[in-house]
Amino acid sequence: MRVRFSQPIVKQLLWHLRLAWRCGDTGRIRRLTALVGLADGRPVAELAERLAVSDETIYAWLRAFLLDRWASLQRRHSPGRPPKLPPAQKQRLKEVIAAGPEAAGYPTGCWNSAVVQALIAREFGVLYSVTYIAELLRNLGFTYQKARFVSDHLDEERRQRWLTEEWPAIVAEARGRQALLLFADEASFAQWGSLGYTWAPRGQQPLVKTCGKRKGYKVWGLIDYVTGRLFHRGSTERFTAAGYCAFLATVLAQTDGPLIIIQDGARYHTAAETQRFVAQHAARLTVYRLPSYSPDYNPIEHLWRNVKRGKTHNRYFPTFEALIEAIEAGLSYFRAHAAEVKQLMGTYLAEQAACPQAA
Repeated sequence: MRVRFSQPIVKQLLWHLRLAWRCGDTGRIRRLTALVGLADGRPVAELAERLAVSDETIYAWLRAFLLDRWASLQRRHSPGRPPKLPPAQKQRLKEVIAAGPEAAGYPTGCWNSAVVQALIAREFGVLYSVTYIAELLRNLGFTYQKARFVSDHLDEERRQRWLTEEWPAIVAEARGRQALLLFADEASFAQWGSLGYTWAPRGQQPLVKTCGKRKGYKVWGLIDYVTGRLFHRGSTERFTAAGYCAFLATVLAQTDGPLIIIQDGARYHTAAETQRFVAQHAARLTVYRLPSYSPDYNPIEHLWRNVKRGKTHNRYFPTFEALIEAIEAGLSYFRAHAAEVKQLMGTYLAEQAACPQAA
């Protein structure tokens, strides 16, 4: 086959070829190389072998150039296969999944790939492979997460009122009285340890020895919302009102000025003995109660989780003393690094950014 191009056409082909090389456009390089080769009189079979394409492809490139000239050299993006689920159906799928499998009529509380596959087939008549379902859900904005419990006694109206009305008033009071604004809570650290995620060789689940002893180290804690200062007191006894009052007495002795304490409704917080203690120290001690079932409103929870993650997760404690030593080391570190305690409260602080801050 012999193709004759005019000299101006050949010059333009060579110019486009040089430009394609500078741009690194391999698709245009191959097409232009074939056209220049045809203009030089090279056989189609030779060009096809050199460019690793079929003879039919060379003819197709030539035919396209003869019909459309330079437009045939423009990069074209393939639109790809049209999606099986149009945007409106994907939005509907998101709504159904967000509502939960039980609302969709499935007798389970967990979405998995097989259930979602069945849902899509039922609702839209489209059958995806199970392996693609995870990718589809990620593209729709979903992640695979572990659920958490929320009490069925949760009073959202009460919680909202605490955030928008009571909490700002407490912060303003602390600022006006120049008081420490303290969040109180307690934690128990078990001698048998705790388990957490860690990197390990594939197929080799990490094994952690445990003594199996049901003995725990109890810790009373207070953190200052403004500075991150930590107060804590460990105990080998169970939590009681007497123990809580003794802890508060040590905090009063370590500080000057008023203390405003925010606590939950645990029995030892609300016991008659505790109320008498608070009344006896009313000049310096003021107590407010969090809404029921609202540990997420207490930023000291972040501290407990961090201590457990760093000091008890995946660790073996052959003796109770070894556990106490580890916990006290973790708490002593945070007591000496108040700024890091504030960092642990970061999410809580960000959520309350609109509230007035204590001075």
